[in-house]
Amino acid sequence: MKPGTTATIPNFTAKLRPNVLYSILLERSFMNAPPAPGVSSSPPPLHALGRVRQFWQRVSEGRQLDELWSQFTTDARASYGFYMKEADSEELETHRGFKRWFRIAKTLFWSLLMKMTPARRVLLLVAFVMLVMSGVKLRVGQNFAFDMNFEVIAVFVFLLLLSLELADKVTMKRDLEIAREIQTWLVPSQPPEVAGANIAFATRPQNSVAGDYYDAFYPNPEDRERLMVVIADVAGKSVPAALLMATLQASLRTIAGENAALADLVARLNRYSCAHSLNGLRFTTAVLSEYNPLSRNLTYVNAGHNAPILRRANGTLETLEAGGLPLGIQSAAKYETARLELRPGDALIFFTDGVVEAFNESGEEFGNARWLSAIRDLPDWDAQQTLQFLMKRVDEFVGTTRQSDDITCLVFRSK
Repeated sequence: MKPGTTATIPNFTAKLRPNVLYSILLERSFMNAPPAPGVSSSPPPLHALGRVRQFWQRVSEGRQLDELWSQFTTDARASYGFYMKEADSEELETHRGFKRWFRIAKTLFWSLLMKMTPARRVLLLVAFVMLVMSGVKLRVGQNFAFDMNFEVIAVFVFLLLLSLELADKVTMKRDLEIAREIQTWLVPSQPPEVAGANIAFATRPQNSVAGDYYDAFYPNPEDRERLMVVIADVAGKSVPAALLMATLQASLRTIAGENAALADLVARLNRYSCAHSLNGLRFTTAVLSEYNPLSRNLTYVNAGHNAPILRRANGTLETLEAGGLPLGIQSAAKYETARLELRPGDALIFFTDGVVEAFNESGEEFGNARWLSAIRDLPDWDAQQTLQFLMKRVDEFVGTTRQSDDITCLVFRSK
């Protein structure tokens, strides 16, 4: 071929004598050739088995069967506990065998039924009647017989009820997620910098929102000699407790910003809580403290809360118990303040009752003894590593068991 001339495969093949076998081989060679760079080839179509695998991956989110079973058993136990809360356990213990199982089934049925709206209750009962009546044959005379088959209609009604309940749950979950996002704004996302100490905290709501509250802040950002460290637990769970927690946080920040002394701060906070506690039904336990980084002195008040534990550098343990009643019970309650010095190597552990009341699959609580043992075994680490060490001990005990209370822990480590 002379330089400057181009040849194309169509023109070249056009000059050849027609040959069917050659054309087939040429076509196959083009099909088997690798794609040119930059040219995308369409993926091969999925076969039936591939579609099934893709469907299973989408439904299970890639989880193994043992993970799915563990999640199912956890959900089943939580649902059973939820529906059986109103059952009389002592009355059930008096029955054995079939009568006991019948009583449990009856309690579950009525608990499930009464948590629905009246219209959905009627639909559920109609679906059950249709299911029971299916297969019944009625004879009219000797020549006519009716075979009643309502299975399809009953299944449709059950699916309709499921879709309605699921829609309510999704809507509520979305609202709770928004509430949870707002609640995260009320607590610090990062601990403040403290001279000669560091802080770490973690919280795990039992539901989407929690009644536990923790905080560490300088009431006056320009005054680094007064640090407020607080942990609190509002009676109750979920949304009502979270709303009261929000009002507590706002009141605390407002009063602390006025540079009120700790004793006066607690007294004013208690009076405000009494005005919004529904005659003491919605009380709040709390530990409120002030820390001075220069003197290393911590002044605190324990308002009916789980006593924080101070682990000295030499391994001895102390509890912070001075204070008084929970906030919101008596407006004229008196509170005692106490002071202690934090030395290098000391670790002060604040926590809520959800930590020691965490339970495992057998219903056994983690308890104070295990918690104290974990604190005694603390290595000489910073606050974040200390927090991870303690939470790991709790996690290893409870496993995958869903908890019935919020879990919150705050670690103050003196350097």
